[in-house]
Amino acid sequence: MNVSPKNIRKGRKYDQVLEGARIVFMADGFEGASVDEIARVSAVSKATLYKYFPDKRMLFLEVADIECQRQAGGALDVIDRTAAPRDVLGQTGRHFLQFASSNFGQQIFRISVAESARFPELGRRFYDSGPGKMRGEIAAYFEDACARGELKIEDHLMAADQFGELCKAKLWPQLMFGVIKEVSAEEIDHVVDNAVETFLARYGV
Repeated sequence: MNVSPKNIRKGRKYDQVLEGARIVFMADGFEGASVDEIARVSAVSKATLYKYFPDKRMLFLEVADIECQRQAGGALDVIDRTAAPRDVLGQTGRHFLQFASSNFGQQIFRISVAESARFPELGRRFYDSGPGKMRGEIAAYFEDACARGELKIEDHLMAADQFGELCKAKLWPQLMFGVIKEVSAEEIDHVVDNAVETFLARYGV
């Protein structure tokens, strides 16, 4: 089955369906969400829903795409190109880890990875809409901070990747393997604070 975004039709109730789906997916995740419930919350018939989206997976990916853009936009809003690295890294790291460790963030990741082998464009859409956009903006901030003499980095994109991986230490693998089900704000603070200290020990001036 071709699950290209070209199969998604726009129309008068498109936004209505997306909002209803977002509410249900955020509450129940991908597996727990039923098309009947999405149609009910969206206040449309199943026939109308299927007119816009060929299956639940494509509806989820469209919601995920928009949500990733929203989350990435929120993270980018806290990147003040003139602020000190410690402040920018702490704020960005917390925003990233809060979303990545949320039930919805985990669902987006799992579905995108599971489907990307058969449908590579889905994995690319997920990456480009969120992680890739944040990576580029953080790298651009690093370039500015280096120009001010606050950081010393040769490969800004590599450094952005490294910081992202530092923020996933401990909590992310445990979530992915089901060792833990959720994380607290205190745990996120602990991981991000350590990520910032480690990063600045390597690249700080």
